[in-house]
Amino acid sequence: MARLTTLCYITNAESVLMLYRNAREDDENLGKWIGTGGKFKDGESPDECMLREVKEETGLTLTDYAFKGVITFISDCYENEYMFLYEGKAYEGSLREDCPEGILRWIPRDQVMDLPLWEGDRYFLKELLEGKDSIRWKLSYRGESLVSAQAY
Repeated sequence: MARLTTLCYITNAESVLMLYRNAREDDENLGKWIGTGGKFKDGESPDECMLREVKEETGLTLTDYAFKGVITFISDCYENEYMFLYEGKAYEGSLREDCPEGILRWIPRDQVMDLPLWEGDRYFLKELLEGKDSIRWKLSYRGESLVSAQAY
């Protein structure tokens, strides 16, 4: 069975909140910039998981957000994954400076694609930043190399 996760990109007109994963050597996202999110806890809905993970990692409580789609990851060395993708549009609270997963930074929208990202993330992140409402991709990896990207 594949694992279930969430990923949320908090955006505003000028920038995107990104997380540089550098806190744990065993992190499969080590050295990559991603949004915030993580694995479901028992009994959580996708929205509950995303809201909890955003709060834990950023200190922010989302007050406006949108479900954007499902991304399927197939891998030969990591557990396969169904990731529920969200965009955070408004929040309350202050950004924490001690994120347990790495470094949080507001990145100008036009610089996000220049960051070290997973190759497949570029497909769905581009669509999210363009304002697409229904995003669905199947991304297949061999090691850290993307071998197939299919929109559906």
